[in-house]
Amino acid sequence: MGEIIFDPNLTVPDALVLRNLADDIQRHEEIKRDSTNIDRDEGYSSTGSAAKETVTKDGVSAERDAEDLKKLTALNDPTRDEFEPTVITSLDLSDLRARLPKFVFERVVLPYVAWAQTVVRHETDVVMVTHLLLYLTTSLPSAAWLLFYRFSYLHGVLHFAMQVWYMGSYTLMMHQHIHQRGVLSRRSWLLRLVDALFPYVTDPLMGHTWNSYYYHHIKHHHVEGNGPDDLSSTLRFQRDSALDFLRYVGRFLALVWLDLPLYYVRKGRPGLGARAAFWELGNYAAIYGLSCLRGGGAPVFFVLLGPLLLMRLGLMVGNWGQHALVDPDEPDSDFRSSITLVDVPSNRHCYNDGYHTSHHLNPRRHWRDHPVAFLRQKETYAAQRAIVLHDIDYLGLTARLLLGDYSYLARKLVPLGAEQMDMSLAEREALLRRCTRKFSEDEIRAKFGRGGREKEA
Repeated sequence: MGEIIFDPNLTVPDALVLRNLADDIQRHEEIKRDSTNIDRDEGYSSTGSAAKETVTKDGVSAERDAEDLKKLTALNDPTRDEFEPTVITSLDLSDLRARLPKFVFERVVLPYVAWAQTVVRHETDVVMVTHLLLYLTTSLPSAAWLLFYRFSYLHGVLHFAMQVWYMGSYTLMMHQHIHQRGVLSRRSWLLRLVDALFPYVTDPLMGHTWNSYYYHHIKHHHVEGNGPDDLSSTLRFQRDSALDFLRYVGRFLALVWLDLPLYYVRKGRPGLGARAAFWELGNYAAIYGLSCLRGGGAPVFFVLLGPLLLMRLGLMVGNWGQHALVDPDEPDSDFRSSITLVDVPSNRHCYNDGYHTSHHLNPRRHWRDHPVAFLRQKETYAAQRAIVLHDIDYLGLTARLLLGDYSYLARKLVPLGAEQMDMSLAEREALLRRCTRKFSEDEIRAKFGRGGREKEA
């Protein structure tokens, strides 16, 4: 099997989850090597264990899982000593404690954390205040300077590069915002007002049109779930074909402004269609109006249009990766039509976005709860033949698929359950290749019926 890589920059929960899965694999291999240690009724005693563990043929230790779940739960529980809020994405709070002078940590960081926890809705989410302050003091004044005071190409390029750096984390913060109906505390009317209004300022700077993320993602994608009526569905595309990928991205870039309102009309919800069209076209009108006001398009391109085009491309590249591996037997299963990634970019910097299956199983699940939910349902994931990859993000996954590099992807697979664990690398390549095949219209009708599937977002 491919070697599992433990990136030192993994979050604490990710490192714990990945080690748990690696130990399952090791125990399974030990069981295969020494079948005399298997007791079908009482379990398997793993090598070096002081007490007998109840271990399944898949190598799963109930005792080990309970211990790891206890650790993960404690990290999210403000009443526990082990609780640790996320303050910045690049370092954990314990890392800040170790790296900063004691005076700075105790007199600056801890008071800031205590204050920020009164501002956010969940005490874990100090990082969201950190990021909002970052955007307020960098993106907003830089954009205002370029649009309304003085433009230079050097400033424009630097501003665009800064926004590109921010886009991933911002988008997944807003992903939490639209699913949780806000990220700031509801205790104060002022915070409720800020929570409702700040996206109208920051969204266009980060490449999002007003409310379109909500209307496409919440009211559409999570209703259709990559089914045949999902405008971002991957079913009708060969997911390792560059030509199909270009068709997929091109359609979205050119026609989403029309396709989404028409989708709502077809579904008998013309009011939602009208609102989606109003906000999307209104944003386009605002961009055009600003370009006329400035007497030229360069400032508007670097501040608004460039981020918009790049974000739309990024969203489609990401969605392609999230739903590229679809089991042809059960494409309507959340376990088999989405994947889980244990990697640094997705989970440390983008609010556990790698746990995409967990997100589809419960779209309103808080981002910090995904590792807990995954580990708690690990045996169900295995029984459902879910796919887990590590040390690769969605952009890398999409790129490797388009290159046809299944050997690389097979080495990134973290096998769940005895069936996957017993596969050779060649068999894992075949599994992944099978899950990228385009569905015919006859297959779609057979699997989904005429209307596809619908469920609550």
